[in-house]
Amino acid sequence: MSIDLHTHSTASDGLVEPDDLMRLAADAGLTVVALTDHDTTAGHARAAAALPAGLTLLPGAEISCFVEVAGRSVSLHVLAYLFDATEPAFAAVRAQIREHRATRARQMVRLLATDGHQVTWERVSELAAGTVGRPHVAAAMVEAGLVPTVSAAFSREWIGTGGPYWVGKWQPDVWETLRLIRQAGGVSVFAHPFASRRGVTVGPEVIERMAGAGLTGLEVDHPDHDGDERRRLRALAADLDLVVTGSSDFHGSSKPQGLGAESTSPAAYQRLVAAACGAAPITAAA
Repeated sequence: MSIDLHTHSTASDGLVEPDDLMRLAADAGLTVVALTDHDTTAGHARAAAALPAGLTLLPGAEISCFVEVAGRSVSLHVLAYLFDATEPAFAAVRAQIREHRATRARQMVRLLATDGHQVTWERVSELAAGTVGRPHVAAAMVEAGLVPTVSAAFSREWIGTGGPYWVGKWQPDVWETLRLIRQAGGVSVFAHPFASRRGVTVGPEVIERMAGAGLTGLEVDHPDHDGDERRRLRALAADLDLVVTGSSDFHGSSKPQGLGAESTSPAAYQRLVAAACGAAPITAAA
Protein backbone atom coordinates (compact mmCIF):
# COMPACT_ATOMS: atom_id res chain seq x y z
CA MET A 1 0.00 0.00 0.00
CA SER A 2 1.09 3.58 -0.70
CA ILE A 3 -0.66 5.99 1.68
CA ASP A 4 -0.56 9.82 1.70
CA LEU A 5 -2.59 11.35 4.53
CA HIS A 6 -2.25 15.12 3.94
CA THR A 7 -3.30 16.81 0.69
CA HIS A 8 -5.08 20.02 -0.34
CA SER A 9 -7.37 20.91 -3.23
CA THR A 10 -8.98 24.10 -4.54
CA ALA A 11 -11.54 23.72 -1.73
CA SER A 12 -8.90 25.54 0.35
CA ASP A 13 -5.44 26.63 -0.82
CA GLY A 14 -4.47 23.82 -3.19
CA LEU A 15 -4.20 24.36 -6.93
CA VAL A 16 -5.83 21.10 -8.09
CA GLU A 17 -9.58 20.45 -8.22
CA PRO A 18 -10.75 17.67 -5.85
CA ASP A 19 -11.73 15.30 -8.65
CA ASP A 20 -8.48 15.89 -10.54
CA LEU A 21 -6.56 15.30 -7.30
CA MET A 22 -8.02 11.81 -7.04
CA ARG A 23 -6.92 11.00 -10.58
CA LEU A 24 -3.43 12.35 -9.88
CA ALA A 25 -3.26 10.25 -6.70
CA ALA A 26 -4.08 7.09 -8.64
CA ASP A 27 -1.53 8.00 -11.34
CA ALA A 28 1.07 8.47 -8.59
CA GLY A 29 0.44 4.90 -7.44
CA LEU A 30 -1.34 5.75 -4.19
CA THR A 31 -3.80 3.28 -2.71
CA VAL A 32 -5.04 5.64 0.05
CA VAL A 33 -5.19 9.45 -0.05
CA ALA A 34 -6.61 11.80 2.57
CA LEU A 35 -8.17 15.08 1.46
CA THR A 36 -7.46 17.51 4.29
CA ASP A 37 -8.37 21.00 3.13
CA HIS A 38 -8.11 23.81 5.66
CA ASP A 39 -11.14 23.88 7.97
CA THR A 40 -13.51 22.55 5.31
CA THR A 41 -14.93 19.32 3.91
CA ALA A 42 -16.29 21.06 0.79
CA GLY A 43 -14.16 18.99 -1.58
CA HIS A 44 -15.10 15.56 -0.23
CA ALA A 45 -18.18 14.91 -2.38
CA ARG A 46 -16.41 15.74 -5.65
CA ALA A 47 -13.39 13.68 -4.64
CA ALA A 48 -15.54 10.69 -3.69
CA ALA A 49 -17.49 10.86 -6.95
CA ALA A 50 -14.25 10.81 -8.96
CA LEU A 51 -12.48 7.98 -7.13
CA PRO A 52 -10.74 5.62 -9.56
CA ALA A 53 -10.86 1.90 -8.89
CA GLY A 54 -8.19 0.84 -6.42
CA LEU A 55 -7.97 4.20 -4.61
CA THR A 56 -9.43 4.81 -1.13
CA LEU A 57 -10.32 8.31 0.07
CA LEU A 58 -9.79 9.09 3.75
CA PRO A 59 -12.02 12.11 4.49
CA GLY A 60 -10.42 14.74 6.69
CA ALA A 61 -9.62 18.40 7.29
CA GLU A 62 -6.68 20.40 8.59
CA ILE A 63 -7.91 22.46 11.53
CA SER A 64 -6.30 25.78 12.49
CA CYS A 65 -5.89 26.27 16.23
CA PHE A 66 -3.49 27.65 18.84
CA VAL A 67 -1.94 26.90 22.21
CA GLU A 68 -0.74 29.26 24.93
CA VAL A 69 2.88 28.62 25.94
CA ALA A 70 4.51 30.85 28.56
CA GLY A 71 2.07 33.64 27.80
CA ARG A 72 2.59 33.39 24.05
CA SER A 73 0.10 32.15 21.48
CA VAL A 74 1.52 29.55 19.10
CA SER A 75 -0.41 28.53 15.97
CA LEU A 76 -0.88 24.80 15.36
CA HIS A 77 -2.53 22.65 12.72
CA VAL A 78 -4.32 19.44 13.63
CA LEU A 79 -5.34 16.92 10.98
CA ALA A 80 -8.80 15.52 11.72
CA TYR A 81 -9.84 12.28 10.03
CA LEU A 82 -13.03 10.23 9.80
CA PHE A 83 -15.22 12.61 11.82
CA ASP A 84 -18.93 13.08 11.25
CA ALA A 85 -18.95 16.18 9.05
CA THR A 86 -22.56 16.94 10.02
CA GLU A 87 -21.96 16.95 13.80
CA PRO A 88 -23.21 20.46 14.64
CA ALA A 89 -20.68 21.71 17.20
CA PHE A 90 -17.60 20.88 15.12
CA ALA A 91 -19.28 22.03 11.89
CA ALA A 92 -20.08 25.39 13.48
CA VAL A 93 -16.50 25.95 14.60
CA ARG A 94 -15.13 25.08 11.15
CA ALA A 95 -17.56 27.57 9.63
CA GLN A 96 -16.47 30.22 12.11
CA ILE A 97 -12.80 29.68 11.26
CA ARG A 98 -13.57 30.01 7.53
CA GLU A 99 -15.55 33.19 8.12
CA HIS A 100 -12.68 34.74 10.04
CA ARG A 101 -10.21 33.68 7.32
CA ALA A 102 -12.23 35.72 4.82
CA THR A 103 -12.51 38.68 7.19
CA ARG A 104 -8.78 38.60 7.78
CA ALA A 105 -8.02 38.47 4.05
CA ARG A 106 -10.30 41.47 3.45
CA GLN A 107 -8.47 43.45 6.11
CA MET A 108 -5.10 42.60 4.56
CA VAL A 109 -6.31 43.74 1.14
CA ARG A 110 -7.59 46.96 2.69
CA LEU A 111 -4.21 47.66 4.30
CA LEU A 112 -2.40 47.00 1.04
CA ALA A 113 -4.77 49.24 -0.90
CA THR A 114 -4.37 52.03 1.66
CA ASP A 115 -0.65 52.07 0.87
CA GLY A 116 -1.36 52.23 -2.84
CA HIS A 117 -0.70 48.59 -3.72
CA GLN A 118 -2.87 47.29 -6.57
CA VAL A 119 -4.45 44.28 -4.89
CA THR A 120 -8.24 44.04 -4.95
CA TRP A 121 -10.69 41.93 -2.99
CA GLU A 122 -12.42 40.99 -6.24
CA ARG A 123 -9.24 39.41 -7.58
CA VAL A 124 -8.47 37.63 -4.32
CA SER A 125 -12.00 36.18 -4.34
CA GLU A 126 -11.54 34.98 -7.94
CA LEU A 127 -8.30 33.24 -7.03
CA ALA A 128 -10.01 31.39 -4.18
CA ALA A 129 -12.17 28.64 -5.62
CA GLY A 130 -13.01 27.58 -2.06
CA THR A 131 -12.15 28.95 1.37
CA VAL A 132 -10.46 32.37 1.09
CA GLY A 133 -7.18 32.69 2.94
CA ARG A 134 -3.81 34.39 3.14
CA PRO A 135 -2.34 32.32 0.25
CA HIS A 136 -4.89 33.88 -2.10
CA VAL A 137 -3.87 37.38 -1.01
CA ALA A 138 -0.27 36.34 -1.63
CA ALA A 139 -1.14 35.05 -5.11
CA ALA A 140 -2.82 38.36 -5.94
CA MET A 141 0.31 40.17 -4.72
CA VAL A 142 2.44 38.10 -7.10
CA GLU A 143 0.10 38.95 -9.98
CA ALA A 144 0.33 42.64 -9.09
CA GLY A 145 4.12 42.49 -9.21
CA LEU A 146 4.59 43.34 -5.54
CA VAL A 147 6.55 40.17 -4.77
CA PRO A 148 8.20 37.53 -6.98
CA THR A 149 6.72 34.50 -5.21
CA VAL A 150 4.02 33.49 -2.75
CA SER A 151 6.75 32.68 -0.23
CA ALA A 152 8.08 36.23 -0.50
CA ALA A 153 4.62 37.59 0.33
CA PHE A 154 4.71 35.63 3.60
CA SER A 155 7.78 37.53 4.82
CA ARG A 156 7.76 40.09 7.65
CA GLU A 157 7.99 42.83 5.01
CA TRP A 158 4.51 41.96 3.75
CA ILE A 159 1.80 39.65 5.13
CA GLY A 160 4.00 37.43 7.29
CA THR A 161 3.46 37.35 11.05
CA GLY A 162 4.24 40.80 12.45
CA GLY A 163 4.49 42.39 9.01
CA PRO A 164 2.83 45.71 8.10
CA TYR A 165 -0.02 43.99 6.26
CA TRP A 166 -0.41 41.00 8.57
CA VAL A 167 -3.71 40.58 10.43
CA GLY A 168 -4.33 38.03 13.17
CA LYS A 169 -7.13 35.52 12.97
CA TRP A 170 -9.60 33.85 15.28
CA GLN A 171 -9.18 30.14 15.87
CA PRO A 172 -10.07 27.72 18.68
CA ASP A 173 -7.45 26.55 21.14
CA VAL A 174 -5.99 23.10 20.66
CA TRP A 175 -7.83 21.64 23.66
CA GLU A 176 -11.22 22.64 22.23
CA THR A 177 -10.13 21.37 18.81
CA LEU A 178 -9.17 17.93 20.12
CA ARG A 179 -12.41 17.73 22.11
CA LEU A 180 -14.51 18.62 19.05
CA ILE A 181 -12.78 16.05 16.86
CA ARG A 182 -13.36 13.31 19.45
CA GLN A 183 -16.98 14.41 19.95
CA ALA A 184 -17.56 14.07 16.20
CA GLY A 185 -16.13 10.54 16.24
CA GLY A 186 -12.87 11.47 14.55
CA VAL A 187 -9.18 10.92 15.18
CA SER A 188 -6.49 13.60 15.29
CA VAL A 189 -2.88 13.90 14.12
CA PHE A 190 -0.64 16.87 14.92
CA ALA A 191 0.50 18.23 11.53
CA HIS A 192 4.22 19.03 10.97
CA PRO A 193 4.77 19.61 14.72
CA PHE A 194 8.52 20.32 14.62
CA ALA A 195 8.65 22.23 11.30
CA SER A 196 10.78 25.05 12.66
CA ARG A 197 11.27 26.61 9.23
CA ARG A 198 7.57 27.53 9.30
CA GLY A 199 7.90 29.52 12.53
CA VAL A 200 7.61 28.94 16.27
CA THR A 201 7.00 25.33 17.31
CA VAL A 202 5.99 23.72 20.60
CA GLY A 203 8.05 21.35 22.71
CA PRO A 204 7.51 17.76 23.86
CA GLU A 205 5.68 18.87 27.00
CA VAL A 206 2.84 20.38 24.93
CA ILE A 207 2.61 17.25 22.78
CA GLU A 208 2.46 15.14 25.93
CA ARG A 209 -0.49 17.24 27.14
CA MET A 210 -2.13 16.89 23.73
CA ALA A 211 -1.76 13.11 23.94
CA GLY A 212 -3.49 13.22 27.31
CA ALA A 213 -6.29 15.28 25.73
CA GLY A 214 -6.97 12.69 23.03
CA LEU A 215 -4.40 13.29 20.27
CA THR A 216 -4.09 10.11 18.18
CA GLY A 217 -0.91 10.64 16.19
CA LEU A 218 2.06 12.72 15.04
CA GLU A 219 2.89 13.59 11.44
CA VAL A 220 6.58 12.65 11.60
CA ASP A 221 7.60 12.18 7.97
CA HIS A 222 6.84 15.56 6.39
CA PRO A 223 8.82 17.55 3.79
CA ASP A 224 9.42 20.35 6.32
CA HIS A 225 11.03 18.03 8.92
CA ASP A 226 14.75 17.37 8.78
CA GLY A 227 16.34 14.13 9.93
CA ASP A 228 16.86 15.20 13.52
CA GLU A 229 13.29 16.49 13.84
CA ARG A 230 11.97 13.17 12.52
CA ARG A 231 14.14 11.20 14.92
CA ARG A 232 12.98 13.20 17.94
CA LEU A 233 9.32 12.97 16.91
CA ARG A 234 9.51 9.22 16.29
CA ALA A 235 10.94 8.69 19.77
CA LEU A 236 8.27 10.92 21.30
CA ALA A 237 5.50 9.05 19.48
CA ALA A 238 6.88 5.76 20.82
CA ASP A 239 6.99 7.11 24.37
CA LEU A 240 3.39 8.39 24.15
CA ASP A 241 1.98 5.49 22.07
CA LEU A 242 0.97 7.86 19.27
CA VAL A 243 0.46 6.77 15.66
CA VAL A 244 3.30 7.86 13.35
CA THR A 245 2.18 9.18 9.97
CA GLY A 246 3.92 10.45 6.85
CA SER A 247 2.38 12.82 4.30
CA SER A 248 3.31 15.00 1.35
CA ASP A 249 1.18 18.05 2.32
CA PHE A 250 0.53 18.30 -1.42
CA HIS A 251 -0.80 21.64 -2.73
CA GLY A 252 0.04 21.36 -6.43
CA SER A 253 2.71 23.36 -8.23
CA SER A 254 2.86 25.99 -5.45
CA LYS A 255 4.98 23.55 -3.40
CA PRO A 256 7.79 21.30 -4.64
CA GLN A 257 6.71 17.97 -3.14
CA GLY A 258 4.58 15.60 -5.17
CA LEU A 259 1.86 13.21 -4.08
CA GLY A 260 3.34 10.32 -2.15
CA ALA A 261 6.57 12.20 -1.41
CA GLU A 262 6.14 10.96 2.17
CA SER A 263 3.97 8.03 3.21
CA THR A 264 2.23 6.31 6.11
CA SER A 265 2.62 2.62 6.91
CA PRO A 266 -0.40 0.34 6.46
CA ALA A 267 -0.29 -0.54 10.18
CA ALA A 268 -0.44 3.12 11.20
CA TYR A 269 -3.31 3.74 8.78
CA GLN A 270 -5.25 0.80 10.20
CA ARG A 271 -4.76 2.14 13.75
CA LEU A 272 -6.30 5.46 12.72
CA VAL A 273 -9.26 3.80 11.03
CA ALA A 274 -9.87 1.47 13.97
CA ALA A 275 -9.89 4.39 16.43
CA ALA A 276 -12.53 6.42 14.55
CA CYS A 277 -16.30 6.05 14.59
CA GLY A 278 -17.60 9.20 12.89
CA ALA A 279 -17.10 8.18 9.26
CA ALA A 280 -15.48 5.48 7.15
CA PRO A 281 -12.91 5.45 4.34
CA ILE A 282 -14.52 5.75 0.91
CA THR A 283 -13.84 3.46 -2.03
CA ALA A 284 -14.94 3.77 -5.65
CA ALA A 285 -18.52 2.72 -6.37
CA ALA A 286 -18.81 -0.57 -8.22
